[in-house]
Amino acid sequence: MIVQDVIYQLETIAPLAYAEDFDNVGLLVGNKNAEVSGILVTLDTLESIVDEAIALNCNLIVSFHPIIFKGIKSLTGKSYVERTVLKAIKHDIAIYAIHTALDNAQKGVNDIICNTLGLKNKRILIPQKGTIKKLTTYVPTEQAPALRSALFNAGAGNIGNYDNCSFNAEGKGTYRGNEHSNPTLGKKGELHEENETQVSVTFNKHVESNLLDTLFKSHPYEEVAFEITTLDNYDQTIGIGMIGELETSQPSMEFFEFVKTTMNTSCIRHSEIHKANIKKVAVLGGSGSFAIAAAKRAGADVLITADLKYHDFFSAENKIILADIGHYESEQFTKNFLVDYLSKKITNFAPAFEASKIFLSKINTNPVKYL
Repeated sequence: MIVQDVIYQLETIAPLAYAEDFDNVGLLVGNKNAEVSGILVTLDTLESIVDEAIALNCNLIVSFHPIIFKGIKSLTGKSYVERTVLKAIKHDIAIYAIHTALDNAQKGVNDIICNTLGLKNKRILIPQKGTIKKLTTYVPTEQAPALRSALFNAGAGNIGNYDNCSFNAEGKGTYRGNEHSNPTLGKKGELHEENETQVSVTFNKHVESNLLDTLFKSHPYEEVAFEITTLDNYDQTIGIGMIGELETSQPSMEFFEFVKTTMNTSCIRHSEIHKANIKKVAVLGGSGSFAIAAAKRAGADVLITADLKYHDFFSAENKIILADIGHYESEQFTKNFLVDYLSKKITNFAPAFEASKIFLSKINTNPVKYL
């Protein structure tokens, strides 16, 4: 099994196409074709994590946060980032970061928090824009069924609980090839009319490259006429943050004690607790001040997130309780999830690779300490 095999499995659950534009995700260090000796999963990649990987004979680190976030103009070891990268390179250790690709995944960071807190009726808090696209093409009517089938197999035509979705309209296509053409139907230099079917299918943006490859391979024409448009429709399975409900309403103070215990945090910074009971809970792992307005609109009693600033708490306005449980604390279970996920997937696609070679880092990388 090579590094790329592991990457494929990770990007099946968290396609990089859905990572935020500001982020730096994917394979940051190393050779994607290197044979994998072991995998170490961590929240952050630091020098101590690379040392841990060396001790465990792991040449692939799967990290939630990217060690390389801003541009590096030199590698001299003057910062913890450079020292970490240099040590990884020296020991032929690859580093893969998943970060906001997993934040925006339906079964990602925020789903993990919801499951940890036992929330029901979960849905995405802030659906990501521009994730649904539409392909329209024109094909001789006799070849339309085969082309549709190929496009469906490539990932197109899925809408909610339905698959093989398309719209088809019959019409007359015309074309005339020049002296360099080699038309499948008709003759070069002559105007040709053909009974054609307009085929339209929607698809998620991360399959676009594969879908176009399939279109060009499956379409009978020498030159394929097609259009791709981005839709304003929301895909409720892609986006950041989640909102759900407790099984039963809980007294506010009892709920926050439950959160402290369940999320392993010794400190919760919060706005005024003006609600007697908590039922509807919004969550956003990591820095989540930008989700306050969305959580209000969704009618959440509380937003559990991290990295709230002084003035952020004013925006609660006694309409919602804002609870900052800490950045590390909100994302800490992500690495456990990734170990479980990879262990199950690798057992299926690479049975020769032992699950015992997938390690959960034992190092607490939280840089924030509390007295």
